[in-house]
Amino acid sequence: MDANTTRLLAVRDLTINFKLRRQHLTAVNRVSFDLGKGERLGIVGESGAGKSVTGFGMLNLVRRPGYIADGTINFQGQELTQLGEEELRRIRGNHISMIFQDPMMTLNPVLTIGIQMIETLMAHRDISPKEAEAIAINCIRKVAIPSPKKRLAQYPHEFSGGMRQRIVIAIALLTNPALIIADEPTTALDVTIQADVLKLLLNLCGSEGMGLILITHDLAVVSQVTQRIAVMYAGSIVELGPTGQIIQNPRHPYTQGLLGALPQKSEQGGRLQQIPGIMPNLTKIPAGCVFNNRCPLCRDNCRTEVPALEPKKSGGKVACHWVD
Repeated sequence: MDANTTRLLAVRDLTINFKLRRQHLTAVNRVSFDLGKGERLGIVGESGAGKSVTGFGMLNLVRRPGYIADGTINFQGQELTQLGEEELRRIRGNHISMIFQDPMMTLNPVLTIGIQMIETLMAHRDISPKEAEAIAINCIRKVAIPSPKKRLAQYPHEFSGGMRQRIVIAIALLTNPALIIADEPTTALDVTIQADVLKLLLNLCGSEGMGLILITHDLAVVSQVTQRIAVMYAGSIVELGPTGQIIQNPRHPYTQGLLGALPQKSEQGGRLQQIPGIMPNLTKIPAGCVFNNRCPLCRDNCRTEVPALEPKKSGGKVACHWVD
């Protein structure tokens, strides 16, 4: 985060566990980062790295048997981990909105878009249905959907996949939130529609001054939208820094492997590169560095000492004993 940027969110040592029959599994392990007002942060990593659980944890939406075991989440001066359910409801959707991966899971198929948007607004604000309708029409216009008033009378199945995701974004904008958490918002869309949705999010962050946390497995996606990237592996952040720096000069071996596996990094007709092995089961996290069983730089101390996420001479923060 830039030193001159007003801090919007400060996450410190966030730890989220899941209670199993015989043990407590750690899905998010002491994650820390800051987000400035209007800043865009990408959280990337393989499936199972803990990205989505981190996003849900920021709104205390982790379902049982999951729970926040430790850490602090400070949003605009409020400590969210200390708030009761009623107080959190006033934050969710009002000051922090979330965009989910599949719009058909977010939208109610038996209610019109208008009913869903107007009821959402009236749940958070003391306004009349007519005022709520005007705000809903304006938000649909912001996401570049034509004939916004007509759209209010339509049902989700009458929209294409890309249009449904735009409606979900419009709903997220209803209360002018300070922060949007977008969990894999383009995964279910084809490439051209993905580009439109990403451009829309980028433009809205600029025009509305919202902060954005974009959760995805795709480094190519975050490179187009975000200003900083946090790379997660097995529940931990292993690299954190400016987007351009990480894309052009990745320091952690895991980040290097992710970028090396992109199709454009392989020769035409050649085999795609891949990181050897698989992410460890969260019930059997190795001692020392979480990446040591797949890392080409692994040495003896990597198997016994957990590397701290700290600034390196080469730039950014990296959790690796041997990066420099």
